[in-house]
Amino acid sequence: MERIKPRTLSGFMELLPPRQAQMDAIMQVLRETYALYGFASIDTPIIEAAEVLLAKGGGETEKQIYRFTKGDSDLALRFDLTVPLAKYVAANYGQLAFPFRRFQIGKVYRGERAQRGRFREFYQADIDVIGDGSLAVANEAEMPAIICQVFQRLGLERFCIRINNRKVLNGLFDYLGIADKAGAVMNAIDKLEKVGREKVTELLVEAGLTESTAAELLDILVSPEPIAALEALYGRCESLDEGIDALKTVTGLLPGLGVPEDKWRVDLTIARGLDYYTGTVYETTLLDHPEVGSVCSGGRYDNLAEYYTDKKLPGVGVSIGVTRLFYILQEQGLLSDEIPAAPCEALIIPMGDVMDYAVRCAAALRAAGVRTQVYMEQKKVKAKFAYADKLSIPYAVVVGEDEQAAGTVSLKDLASGEQITVTADRAAAIINDSTNLTAKPVKGSGKTI
Repeated sequence: MERIKPRTLSGFMELLPPRQAQMDAIMQVLRETYALYGFASIDTPIIEAAEVLLAKGGGETEKQIYRFTKGDSDLALRFDLTVPLAKYVAANYGQLAFPFRRFQIGKVYRGERAQRGRFREFYQADIDVIGDGSLAVANEAEMPAIICQVFQRLGLERFCIRINNRKVLNGLFDYLGIADKAGAVMNAIDKLEKVGREKVTELLVEAGLTESTAAELLDILVSPEPIAALEALYGRCESLDEGIDALKTVTGLLPGLGVPEDKWRVDLTIARGLDYYTGTVYETTLLDHPEVGSVCSGGRYDNLAEYYTDKKLPGVGVSIGVTRLFYILQEQGLLSDEIPAAPCEALIIPMGDVMDYAVRCAAALRAAGVRTQVYMEQKKVKAKFAYADKLSIPYAVVVGEDEQAAGTVSLKDLASGEQITVTADRAAAIINDSTNLTAKPVKGSGKTI
């Protein structure tokens, strides 16, 4: 029989158990933090009817999705978690309580060219608040608080959440009389960080702005005091006033929500989703690694499910590219080795014909919350301890005929070599006291990143 070489497709990630333990720790932080803010977990199918996923998509989306047929069905793999959410809310509208707060962590698929740090299959972790007809601006302030808490719980300290409001940008364009050139203007502004002010000015002039209008726009956008720069224009344009009020509401609530001043800033140059977001927008970057771009982003949108229902369902949400973030942390050597990688805390090693006693001891340890495995194979003692060492299991629980007769176990700390004879209940207490289950997934506390 011809052997097939085992391989993983380009753009797909597989992890060995120690790395998977680190990924799982990150996922657990996300779930716990989202739940802390009152978000309910949902799941949606990985495969949907192609017409559902492509309802809003254009040609570019069609190029990226994995699409196939099964019988008469035209199917596709989900490419994000937002479109499935829109379908979910439209389909279950009558059974949901609004505002509907959901989180979802799941794999999505994009058939684009795999690159360093960019995958075809990857995890996203999304939260959204969906309103029925309307949604208070205050909900937009909560997103930076959740992002901040997630990153700090992960062990990341050197990050910044950049905040803007699309209504501010649209209002500025109205005020300056350049609303008809909004697309070209935003494309130019988007290059500001990369090419600098002088080049962006040239691009704005090419887009049809006068040099004086381009200078006035850039003076506002790059002002060191953006709120003050906007307030100086208050009362001159109704649409701009609306954006300023919303931006001040959001930023004014951040201190009360516990977001430190050094973790966020207003940046009038960001404008995610030119045709999608309608209010507050967010971009989160790692300060020591700006080259990787945004690792968490999102914003406010006015009508989530317009392609599936005539009900107006505004919302606000953010998404973390978990696989990409994990890849960056791994590449930079920032994943913590303190995360327990072993499949269990205790390996029970039977010595002699004591399997019945061994499994009863295992049951006692598990009842006390200790992850426990019994070594069932008939091998030499050296091989049994080598197995524990290879899996980084911290404790061996040796049981033989003497232990069975006395109702005890021999508990061996495999790091120190210390061995004591105790009851199974006492062994469980010792193991639980010594196990580090609170380590953060990222090394240090802001010293290396």
